[in-house]
Amino acid sequence: MTEPPVENIDILIVGAGPVGLTLHLALAAGGQPSCLVDRRPLSAQQGDPRALALSHGARQLLEQIDSWPARAATSIETIHVSQKDGFGRTLIDHMEYALPALGYVVRYRDLAAALTAGLAEDAVLAEAEILDIAPGDEHVTVSLRQAGQLRTIRSKLLVHAEGTPGDDPAVRVSDYDQHAVICEVSPIFANGAGHGRRAWERFTPDGPLALLPLGNEYSVVFTLPPAKADAVMAMDDDAFIAALQQQFGQRMRFARPGPRSRFPLALRLRDTLVEGNEVWIGNTAQTLHPVSGQGFNLGIRDAWQLSEILLRHGIDRTQLANYAASRRVDRRGSVLFTDGIVRSFSNDNAPLKLLRGLGLLALDLCPPARHFVAKRMIWGARAWP
Repeated sequence: MTEPPVENIDILIVGAGPVGLTLHLALAAGGQPSCLVDRRPLSAQQGDPRALALSHGARQLLEQIDSWPARAATSIETIHVSQKDGFGRTLIDHMEYALPALGYVVRYRDLAAALTAGLAEDAVLAEAEILDIAPGDEHVTVSLRQAGQLRTIRSKLLVHAEGTPGDDPAVRVSDYDQHAVICEVSPIFANGAGHGRRAWERFTPDGPLALLPLGNEYSVVFTLPPAKADAVMAMDDDAFIAALQQQFGQRMRFARPGPRSRFPLALRLRDTLVEGNEVWIGNTAQTLHPVSGQGFNLGIRDAWQLSEILLRHGIDRTQLANYAASRRVDRRGSVLFTDGIVRSFSNDNAPLKLLRGLGLLALDLCPPARHFVAKRMIWGARAWP
């Protein structure tokens, strides 16, 4: 059997999701070509049911590569944070930061469409199965099968951006024993007003409950222990609305729930971001709990910072090590923030409930503390820009 000829590529990006696409487009804007490879067709992203919470900092980055889905994005102007059956609340308002919004809610498919709108036809090797990855001294050799044909690609740099890692021994996993049930619901207010572009983060003993404005609806992230998630998924619409109402409270009513889906939640953290000529970014580097919507924004910042280093210095192992070091503060800050919130708030411990209430009250009454939290939600642990 004849071996396929070796194809030489400077940068090969495994994963044509939003993080991989962001890296590809940022490199292209600076004149550095790269190639994407994905096991799915690009059209598969149009069936993704998720809504994404993007920070204003992510919008600033995506606008620089002409990939901001302005018409499809619903702005978040205020965020109301509270705990179920406990006192204390914090309100964060975009006006305090002279920004058009704190963040935005975008359907995954709309963001993917914006990122692929100007993509060159030959930029993506879609529906390709990677058979082997062989690191070398100067290159990484990737063997794959596409459309029944074997291909061998030799790349100076291989970037992993394909999604949540599975059983990789290099990834530490901490299971939250929670599942996220997601869907869309219609809000009903007594005065007939709409959601007013307000997001809600409601902490309950079962886990966080987030309501994110999306068009005229709310995208719901309903976090529950697995057995309760099983029950919620099996409910009819009326019972589901009642369960949601019981967790949220009576500030507003809900109706017309859309289709529900679920996924398990865990903290997955790769200790080493760079090995030889391989780099891991986005969910392959870290997968966070969805509370406060930090994980995806962290992945966008991964891609952007890697592109800046590659455009400035080229493919250089010393600079790749510098990239890994430069991401340490942002990664650790995001992990500590989300993990700490989940573990501190997902219980019904009376002393902790009192401390949580005092903390929420302090944030509301102390602008510097509130600004510290808000700016890191918007721009990351380094408070970009």
